[in-house]
Amino acid sequence: MPDALAEPADATASDPPRPNAVVPVLAFAGIVVSLMQTLVIPIVPELPKLLDAPASDTAWAVTATLLAAAVATPVVGRLGDMFGKRRMLLVSVILLVTGSVLCALSESLVPMIVGRAVQGLSAAVVPLGISIMRDELPPERLAGSTALMSASLGVGGALGLPTAALIADHFDWHVLFWSSAAMGTVALALVLLFVPESAVRSGGRFDVVGGLGMATGLVCLLLAISKGADWGWSSGLTLGLFAAAVLVLLAWGRFELRTSEPLVDLRATARRQVLVTNLASVAIGFAMFAMSLVLPQLLQMPEQTGYGLGRSLLTAGLVMAPSGLVMMAFAPVSAAVSRAKGPKVTLMIGALVVAAGYGLNIVLMSQVWHLVVVSCVIGAGIGFTYGAMPALIMGAVDLSETAAANSLNTLMRSIGTSVASAIAGVVLSQMTISLGGYELPSEDGFKAVMGLGAGAALLAFAVASFIPRRRPLSPAEAAPQAAKAPAAAS
Repeated sequence: MPDALAEPADATASDPPRPNAVVPVLAFAGIVVSLMQTLVIPIVPELPKLLDAPASDTAWAVTATLLAAAVATPVVGRLGDMFGKRRMLLVSVILLVTGSVLCALSESLVPMIVGRAVQGLSAAVVPLGISIMRDELPPERLAGSTALMSASLGVGGALGLPTAALIADHFDWHVLFWSSAAMGTVALALVLLFVPESAVRSGGRFDVVGGLGMATGLVCLLLAISKGADWGWSSGLTLGLFAAAVLVLLAWGRFELRTSEPLVDLRATARRQVLVTNLASVAIGFAMFAMSLVLPQLLQMPEQTGYGLGRSLLTAGLVMAPSGLVMMAFAPVSAAVSRAKGPKVTLMIGALVVAAGYGLNIVLMSQVWHLVVVSCVIGAGIGFTYGAMPALIMGAVDLSETAAANSLNTLMRSIGTSVASAIAGVVLSQMTISLGGYELPSEDGFKAVMGLGAGAALLAFAVASFIPRRRPLSPAEAAPQAAKAPAAAS
């Protein structure tokens, strides 16, 4: 690793942290990385023509990012704990810029898929940022800052769609990726200037076998989930991948329990607070992504259906954008509730708000403003939950395990979104109407997906109720715990 990544002149480990600079820089980096989730959506229907390839092949421009992100998130989190969170944050942003440049230069399918996969390798930026905040910020700033960093996932996704649609409508499609590369370069410079390297490191030997085992199991699982609808859920390939995922992950778990320096400390993961929070995160990931699947389609559905609103992709993006701003606005509210009542209560409140938003959507879906209100209500609930989950995880793991634990929690949310995409796709493809010779999702199909989103949120509420209740620490009580960081570093 070059020395420039380890100890630049402006932000060394010996410099005192500057919260007023560190927090917005890390949040900006998180937003830039999460933008890639929606960056390619406006051009997906055009990719077969743009890349001169079948639609079944161009779909890998989305799938490759999903798989790479799933593999990279836990691995990079563990490397951050071992060798420096800021260092791995810089590596992740460099990968984002590299992948964006590859996509911007591509004119055919293979370079595009490679570039999108390299972009996906940057997905650990948000959990790394949360972990850096735990190491560097004073206790009274931690809850609000981590809530904001966690919400950057939703903020980037919500703001990315209208931005990408606007660029795609008025410029060559390559500009999408040049813009991503430019923002990534700005984020890289800001991190170099303002984010210090933490002294909290676990050291040790990287678990190569564990990394390969987890990567293989996750790729099999997520490939089966994401491509099952195309290949057939009962096809030999889909069932074989599911079976392989189960066998590989079971073998991986057995190996991790027996090795002295595992990639994932499964004993720590099995602690009640961590385990239950991760299970709730899967349900929250499902609930969040259901909104992203339903609302844009409703807005773009032809008015002749009787329930579609006949709007453009740009309009759909603008309708979704306020939800990202609401997530950001509710980050400090989430932190305040967590300080007063504990993050468990915050998570449960957020889950109920998300469920209420979907319930509202079932009865309010005939006007554009209806969907703006619904997206904002759901966004507020997601803001609560995303602020609470890292607080719960960090309250149950050692300082030296923060990045790995947060990365695993982020992975759980990603699995939830993948499952949501698969299930919603099945529902909407089965519940259809005929219009002009085309089969389109029916109104009942959309309502069914909304009901599933509400059910997932209520499931998250029920699961979260099993998290151990702990009295929240005051800043005065938390300070002695924060002072243990140097001891953990040694």
